[in-house]
Amino acid sequence: MKIRKIRFIEPGERPYKTSLQNHFVYDRYIRTPSVGLNLLATIVKKKVKDTFMYSEAISKIVRSDVEDADVIVIGIFTFNANRGYKIADYFRHHTNAVVILGGLHASMNYKEASRHCDYVLVGEGDESILELLKALKKEEEITFPGVAFRKGKKLIFTGNRQPPQKIDTIPDRYLVYKYHDRVHYNTIWPQVHASRGCPHNCDYCALVRHFGRKVRTRPVENVIEDIKQSIEFFESGRFPRLLKGLWITDDNFFADREWAKSVLQGIIDSGIHYRFTIQARYEVGFDDEMLDLLKRAGFFELAMGIEFIGDKNFEAYHKKSTVKEIQRAVQNIRRHGLSVRGLFILGGDYDTPGVGKRLSDFVIKNHIQGVLIQSMYFVPGTPVYEQNRERLLHQNWSKYNGNVVHYPQNITPYQLQLEHIYASERIYSVKRMLRAFVRDDSIHKILFLGEFLWHRSVCADLKQELPYLKQQESLPKWKS
Repeated sequence: MKIRKIRFIEPGERPYKTSLQNHFVYDRYIRTPSVGLNLLATIVKKKVKDTFMYSEAISKIVRSDVEDADVIVIGIFTFNANRGYKIADYFRHHTNAVVILGGLHASMNYKEASRHCDYVLVGEGDESILELLKALKKEEEITFPGVAFRKGKKLIFTGNRQPPQKIDTIPDRYLVYKYHDRVHYNTIWPQVHASRGCPHNCDYCALVRHFGRKVRTRPVENVIEDIKQSIEFFESGRFPRLLKGLWITDDNFFADREWAKSVLQGIIDSGIHYRFTIQARYEVGFDDEMLDLLKRAGFFELAMGIEFIGDKNFEAYHKKSTVKEIQRAVQNIRRHGLSVRGLFILGGDYDTPGVGKRLSDFVIKNHIQGVLIQSMYFVPGTPVYEQNRERLLHQNWSKYNGNVVHYPQNITPYQLQLEHIYASERIYSVKRMLRAFVRDDSIHKILFLGEFLWHRSVCADLKQELPYLKQQESLPKWKS
């Protein structure tokens, strides 16, 4: 077949629409487009000139432009899988395009995804996307690993593919429709992904199943160039940004300590003057040399995957942490002039009524600057999903976005949702917002205001699910 035109699509949980909320409320109608799908589009652009990407996180899809594409690639996570399938089904039945699904959810659940497309890219698609396009162009049989598809009723999976070792492509952000027009919104951030993989093996983590436990790093100079290009892209918009910050999105940036130090030193030596935030495990809180480098490089915050506030849950889900160690790490990070953002999970098997108060007490007592709270999430293919299928309330993937979707061991689904709402509203109370405006520096003032509004939006969504969850209390309780 001839391949002259390719379109990439990132579905939205909620399709983008113009709203004043886009200036203040993240993930209502706007959020940062997928770096991974943008990366694949960049790789393909080198082979097929007419390559472009739409992200419903920042714009509507121009249907007339997509309908005459030869190939359509759609990337999905669990929370936007339903929307992705709807888009795939539409273009599959209304166009002559080859429709390809990829991304975390499609990879982990390729049997389901294959019902909505011609081919599924399983795993990282950096190399397999080019091999698949080459095979389609030459009309050859698909035999190389990393692809799933159906022949009639038969599902064919060509096997898992070894992760790519060369991961130095810098995404061309100008390939994403309307992206540059939106960079003045403080609800979307420059993002750079500098490494892949994590050596740990937490039961609920889908990323380690997708990227593997072996850490692969990009060359230091390549990361620095990506950072420079990302900042330039965001700072060259029509209007100035109030919030000047870049997010390094690695799952475990500090896993290769010497490489991480080299990247931080590279930022310092390059003369980049910007504010950075990064994800981290608690262990970095005991590494004074690393914390000093982070501060000198312009980092203001560490987003720490704390997850639970009870040691039994850490043990149950194979996360090597203790509450006391985390508290000590947070204290030391703050001593170095860095703030901590806590990433929490509610609904572990050892959570009991009152967990919302205990979580908010922990946040306030330890001076954690901001939080992201989610109920236990279940991505197909993860141990926590496979071991607890019978406890799931449903498989409506659009609800797998922070809502309670399972029967917890020691608390009802309804009660757990109330605990989530309580913790969010207490942490982001009007009183604490006013205190932030008095005590915090400028970037934390802006962040707290945005998060205050965002959590109000999140809690409104959580409350809409309460009647359904209340009904589940009348059903027979799950028994271990």
